[in-house]
Amino acid sequence: MDNDSTIQAVDEKRAAKFLGVAVQTLRNWRHQRRGPVYVKMGRSVRYQMDDLENYIQKQKIDPEGGTWQ
Repeated sequence: MDNDSTIQAVDEKRAAKFLGVAVQTLRNWRHQRRGPVYVKMGRSVRYQMDDLENYIQKQKIDPEGGTWQ
């Protein structure tokens, strides 16, 4: 497998730092079934960087025309 096809996944601590929120916020979002897509492996939770970036993109708001999409 080459580097281009490798999917980078991070733990909730790194995901929270990337998003600028507390780890507890990510936990609350998961409980509320909101926030970024995540992967559950046993008791471990991982976030793929592409999903975190997509989540940020979906949060964009254009004050003159609504959402940017």
